[in-house]
Amino acid sequence: QVQLVESGGGSAQAGGSLRLSCAASGYTYSTRCMAWFRQAPGKEREGVAGIGVGGSPSYADSVKGRFTISRDNAKNTLYLQINSLKPEDTAMYYCAANKLPWAKCRLDVYDNYYWGQGTQVTVSS
Repeated sequence: QVQLVESGGGSAQAGGSLRLSCAASGYTYSTRCMAWFRQAPGKEREGVAGIGVGGSPSYADSVKGRFTISRDNAKNTLYLQINSLKPEDTAMYYCAANKLPWAKCRLDVYDNYYWGQGTQVTVSS
């Protein structure tokens, strides 16, 4: 049974930083693309960062230069470092694991992922 448990969200001031974590279990973590998505109230879910099996990251244009995704295969844990927070970063952030081993990371497709419960990030100006 795949389990993804996010942590590290909270409230922060604009310009600050947060580090999100996602603990994964129930599958072979090292063989899967991992990603972070977010969803703000009234908006569609948005893929913000993905990291492939080999560690290559990809980012949405809206977060490039501020977000850093990383993975620790020894700990089955995914991270998202968020710097220079903006009020528009306010959203529920979801950890996602691709259902297929060795599949390419796609941030524009939602059907191919297992999902965590999410962690809320709130940024005040």
